[in-house]
Amino acid sequence: MCLEDRPLLEANAAGIDIGAREIYVAVPPDRDEHPVRVFSTFTEDLETMAKWLVSCRVTTVAMESTGVYWIPPYDVLEQHGVKPCLVDARGMKNVPGRRTDWHECQWLQFLHSVGLLRAAFRPDGEVCAVRSLMRHRNDLVQMTSQHIQHMHKALTQMNVQIHHVISDITGLTGLAIVDAIGDGQRDPTELAKLRDPHIKASE
Repeated sequence: MCLEDRPLLEANAAGIDIGAREIYVAVPPDRDEHPVRVFSTFTEDLETMAKWLVSCRVTTVAMESTGVYWIPPYDVLEQHGVKPCLVDARGMKNVPGRRTDWHECQWLQFLHSVGLLRAAFRPDGEVCAVRSLMRHRNDLVQMTSQHIQHMHKALTQMNVQIHHVISDITGLTGLAIVDAIGDGQRDPTELAKLRDPHIKASE
C-alpha cells in the first residue's frame, strides 16, 4: 500500500511550519481555495490564523517544537478550541529531501492526518506556569553565583581580602562592607565596625 493510500486518522488536521517572523499553515486541500497561507507572528495575526483554521473545520494542528517560537501559536490555538500536536523537530529532519517552508507545512499536515506524528508531552497550563517560574528561579540562582564570583574577583584586584575572612560575602557583614566600599568608605577600621555580632570572625 502506498503512503498516500493510508486511511485518514485525523481528517481535520492542519500543519504549521513556525519561524521567528512568519508561520506557514496548511489545511486539507478541500477546505479552502488557498489551503496554504502565511501569517506573521504578531498576536493579531495569530488570532486571524486561529479563526481561519476554525472556519476550515480544523480540530488539531501539528507543529514543530522550534525553540520557544511555538509557544504563542500553541496558546492561541488552545484558546480557540484547536488541539495542538507538538512534534520533535529532530524527527522531521530525518525525512529525506529538501523542502521549503511552503512544502514543510503541507508535509506536517499530511503526516498528522495519517497518524504518523507523535505528540510531545505538554502539561496543563497551571503546571506550565509553575515550571516556568522554577526554571526562571534556577536561572537567577545561576546568575547569582556568577555575580558573586565577579565580586570576589573585584575584591581581589583591589587587594581587599574580606572574602578570605568571612565565608559568605553576600551575608549581612559582607554586603554591609561591600556597600560601604561602593559608597566611598576606605577606612578599614570603619569597615570592620560593620561586622555583625553573630559572625565568627573577629573585628
